[in-house]
Amino acid sequence: MRILSRPLSIVVSVIIVGALGVAPALTFSADKKPTVSAAASKPLKAAQDALTAQDFPGALVHLKEAQDLPAKTDFDQFTIDQMYLFAYLHTNDYANAEKMLEAVIGSPYLDKADVPARVRMLAQINYQLKDYDKSIEYGNRAIKDGDANDDVYTIVDQSYYLKGDYKGALQALNTHIDNMIKNGQTPPEERLTLLMSACIKLNDADCTSHALDRIVTYYPKPVNWQNALYTMIQTPGQNEKVLLQLYRLALDVDVLKRPEDYIEMANLANTQGSPGEAQRVLEAGQKKGIFTDAAIKAHATQMLAAAKKQAELDSASLPKIAADAAAAKSGTKDIGLGLAYFSYQQYDKAADALNAGLAKGDVKNEADARLLLGIAQLHAGKKDDAVKTFDSVKGDPKLEHLAALWKVRAQHA
Repeated sequence: MRILSRPLSIVVSVIIVGALGVAPALTFSADKKPTVSAAASKPLKAAQDALTAQDFPGALVHLKEAQDLPAKTDFDQFTIDQMYLFAYLHTNDYANAEKMLEAVIGSPYLDKADVPARVRMLAQINYQLKDYDKSIEYGNRAIKDGDANDDVYTIVDQSYYLKGDYKGALQALNTHIDNMIKNGQTPPEERLTLLMSACIKLNDADCTSHALDRIVTYYPKPVNWQNALYTMIQTPGQNEKVLLQLYRLALDVDVLKRPEDYIEMANLANTQGSPGEAQRVLEAGQKKGIFTDAAIKAHATQMLAAAKKQAELDSASLPKIAADAAAAKSGTKDIGLGLAYFSYQQYDKAADALNAGLAKGDVKNEADARLLLGIAQLHAGKKDDAVKTFDSVKGDPKLEHLAALWKVRAQHA
């Protein structure tokens, strides 16, 4: 999560408006700009010289002389405030700089073209001062006026979060992220992570899951895949078909790490009619040295021996399974044949059988079969077909969610 901790990127080249002339009074004639009064000209000229020499303590002394004048004009005050602002910014006195900046923005003498930068600066300064209400106020003003840059959006998002208004943070973040996506931009990872953190603070599981999906979509790094998939794997009440599909994706993106996950995936694959897959998963775990505990290692070895035996029997029956599927009027046996081919990594044959079963219809879990078809097509090197198939997974929200994640995987494969 990106919380701004770097020094403020405040542009301190404040332009001192008007010449420090000796005109006795402020003039608003068409051909003359307003100038400081004669009374204020001497201390302000001295203050300007001190600022130019970067003698900020000396400048503050002269500015106080000008401030204490009893007959200052409004333009005198505007010039004094501008100089104070310049001095305070250069000495990192942001509390006083904020006061001067508010005064300058409220002055009719400030050029309208200079207002946006000053508003952005106020958002930054108030963020630095941890006055999050004001940083939100000025940040949103810049956004509303169309003058915001990325730092302003970040300040607004994080100000809501840091003041504990997580609903406000969520609303601001979603609006900013959606606008970026709409404009063809990639949302910064820190902003997506902050969105997820706000969801977690609100204890909103659906919101958290959606945020994780977005993080994986734009930043498909192993750590992001692991966070997204394990959040789903550890969700109570997952049915076995969904859980096996989750494990398949976790294995494919190489974030399956725990020995119990390899064992559970192998169990699920075996019980769902994919013993070859169970064998492959356990062998992968052994190769990676996942099973370090002696008891777990012995259990995995026993499971692997049983899976190998079952796979031998199952593979020997493939011709009969294929013949039965070809003769069947419904697609159920073709789906089973497709799973068998998938189990032994015969992905082209798996895709053909699954397509045949789906074409016949009358299958028990069409969404699961379509998801398996998309995975088989992807492993067979048919990425475009896989993406279309993932888009066709409908009817089960959890499997639709997984299909969307597999589509992300396909696009980055």
